[in-house]
Amino acid sequence: MDVTAALEPEEHGLDPGVVAGVDPGIIHPFAVVSGGEALLVSGRGMRAECHLHLADTKARGRKMGRKAPSRGQRGSRRWRKRRRSQRRQEARHGRRIRQAHHEAAKAVVAWAIGHKVGTLRVGDPEGICRRDVGRRQNLRLRNWRRTHLIGALKDKAELAGIVVVEVDERGTSSTCPPCRRRVPKPRGRCFGCPQCGFRGHRDLVGAANIAAQGGGVICGHPRIEHRRVGAPPARRDRRRHRYDARRSCLAHGRRKSHSSRSRSPKGPERMACSSVSRTRAGRPAIGEDPLVGVLWQEGEG
Repeated sequence: MDVTAALEPEEHGLDPGVVAGVDPGIIHPFAVVSGGEALLVSGRGMRAECHLHLADTKARGRKMGRKAPSRGQRGSRRWRKRRRSQRRQEARHGRRIRQAHHEAAKAVVAWAIGHKVGTLRVGDPEGICRRDVGRRQNLRLRNWRRTHLIGALKDKAELAGIVVVEVDERGTSSTCPPCRRRVPKPRGRCFGCPQCGFRGHRDLVGAANIAAQGGGVICGHPRIEHRRVGAPPARRDRRRHRYDARRSCLAHGRRKSHSSRSRSPKGPERMACSSVSRTRAGRPAIGEDPLVGVLWQEGEG
């Protein structure tokens, strides 16, 4: 059942004169600046989900490549089962990304309500996919899903009584906020101005310039709050250093495991330890002291 209901905007006592700039991005879904306060939403969870989904898709393709039906067998039961599995995995990945977008938009709206922000000026990246910027960057831009990301922010902001204005963000991430000079082709996450020596986060610089275009106050170094959205993948690799007692060898940075074969003693000492562990693991007889049995085993060994 699908039910649609009209909700009235909430009243939070916000000031429409307080303007905040919002810079959407891929690494950071939202970067928000309002005066001397800033919010930086990290999307590492979404990126990890995308990377893991891509690796799983490649692995499934390699595994099912030899079992894939030919053109004359496209309507077979095996072909339908394979397509159903692919659609199920794609739908699960899409739901996780959409959930992370809603979490990011909710964090921005909650931050704006807490700082009495009544107007959000959101940078509109329209036309960003019309130019060729390389094979890898073209794939990142087309997998960004910026329309759903900005739409989630607009819906939640309008429900909270916040005015959302979409503006052109061209040149905002390459303009120095204090001296208002253009920096040709800035690279990396850190923005540096060669004229005045200002340095800051590149996404926050873009958000500050977007807010300044609508009458916002520019602060050189605002106080930054960090938020993280998206659930990290449950499956980890060895580089994550997740403790697992079943693994025989320990990765760097993991705590010691008594069940590790690589750290266990060798020779007669190992045989004595194994007999002790078996005696301790076994159930003692009635009226027998388990510690006495262990000492007798060690003395005999």
